[in-house]
Amino acid sequence: MGKNEIISAENNLTKKDFVGVFWRSFTLLGSFNYERMEGLGFLYAVMPVLRKIYKGDDEALKAAMHRHIAAFNMTVAPSPFVMGTTIAMEEKAKRDKTFDVASINAIKVSLMGPLSGIGDTFFWGIFRILACALAVGFAKEGNILAPFVLLLFFNIPNFLTRWFGLFIGYRQGHSLLSEMQATGRVQLFTHCAGIIGAMSIGCMIAMWVSISCPLQFTIAGSEIVLQEYLDQLLPKLLPLAFTLGIFACIKKKMKVTAIIGGIVVVGFILGILGLIAM
Repeated sequence: MGKNEIISAENNLTKKDFVGVFWRSFTLLGSFNYERMEGLGFLYAVMPVLRKIYKGDDEALKAAMHRHIAAFNMTVAPSPFVMGTTIAMEEKAKRDKTFDVASINAIKVSLMGPLSGIGDTFFWGIFRILACALAVGFAKEGNILAPFVLLLFFNIPNFLTRWFGLFIGYRQGHSLLSEMQATGRVQLFTHCAGIIGAMSIGCMIAMWVSISCPLQFTIAGSEIVLQEYLDQLLPKLLPLAFTLGIFACIKKKMKVTAIIGGIVVVGFILGILGLIAM
């Protein structure tokens, strides 16, 4: 299969274009940040293909870029599968003007959890441990091949998953979209993915945002712990309020640096006053 083999005659996508996406997928974590996580890396990976799909239509290209710079986060090895599916959906969006482009990010979000679960299990829980165990065995014997054993044993399945995942995602994406369009399940899938996304955000707030109120009072000989009353109203109330406040600032298009600075200043003042604790 030559580099110039046509994969999609509709948009003149060749195997070379997909090879470019494959190599660019290795930069997914190169610009990781806590606002969009791997979003910028995802856009960088699919950018050349988007330029071909929307060649001559700058506004459509801008809209596609805006879609794929959104927050994205998953285990990196299976991420090309999502990229392949995304490319197939963008081609569908260009071809069919009635296509709901919101379903593109909805499907990306819905794939993040399951594929990350599989990827973490195999790549961080199995392949990494086995690769390190084998490499340590070689290293204990003073064998110079130890680091190469580690790299090869871990990266061979990593490379294969990325390579075949990209093409499987693209080819199966076409059939998946056609079936969903024919049965009218795109809207249902988008709605369900939105619910799953909201639930995931709620879980992350409860797990990762740690804010409590340490205030205690003694009234008529009884000790009142304010945090206990807040938990009775709604567990994790303060983390939720904090997160919604940040979200409101983002919706008002405040700069991220200003938001971070505000968090530092307000957190420092409230901490000194003893109103909040981590």
